[in-house]
Amino acid sequence: MMQSSLPRVLAPAELARCLRERPATRLLDVRTPGEFEAEHIPGAYNVPLDTLGEHGPEIRAGVADPVVLVCRSGQRARKAEEALTAAGMTNLHVLDGGMSAWTAAGQPVRRGAPRMSLERQVRIAAGALAATGGFLALFVNPLFAAIPAFVGSGLVFAGVTDTCTMGMLLAKLPYNRPASCDVPAMVRALSTGAAPAGSRAGRGISSADASCTA
Repeated sequence: MMQSSLPRVLAPAELARCLRERPATRLLDVRTPGEFEAEHIPGAYNVPLDTLGEHGPEIRAGVADPVVLVCRSGQRARKAEEALTAAGMTNLHVLDGGMSAWTAAGQPVRRGAPRMSLERQVRIAAGALAATGGFLALFVNPLFAAIPAFVGSGLVFAGVTDTCTMGMLLAKLPYNRPASCDVPAMVRALSTGAAPAGSRAGRGISSADASCTA
């Protein structure tokens, strides 16, 4: 397969066509396991962004076919591309707009129990900290104004560097890490193109559901 014939960034319609015409293409969803279980593209494999550093060499060694990176909006997929490129992978592509664009385009998804996206969790946590610090500064001690100042500085830093420390921390919470998720098994399945042990589905990009079992 000539991976050079695929654009680096794929629109939802282009990805759908790619999955029909190139069934060996791997879909690598880098969101949290909780987000993945709530909604994902059929046939996708889930390896969270914060684990790619340790699993990058294994994925590079085992996967020669094109790998399309997927997240909620595309931001984490771009960070995943950087991490895997650093591990030596060159067969990488990104779903433009992530799952938001995929679902908006009416493409097929597999849904489970609803979960809050990591981006939404970050907004809620940052807003709650800023509001709490503001009220404490008004009614308890002005020094508490340092809290919203710290949160605001963190958001500016996240925007400038395209990183989000709060998001990475929230991703490790039990809510976002179902106990049934076995990332090493998912990586092995990604490398071979097979569904991981315990998955409800069989082999194949168009019909497999290589997800963590709930």
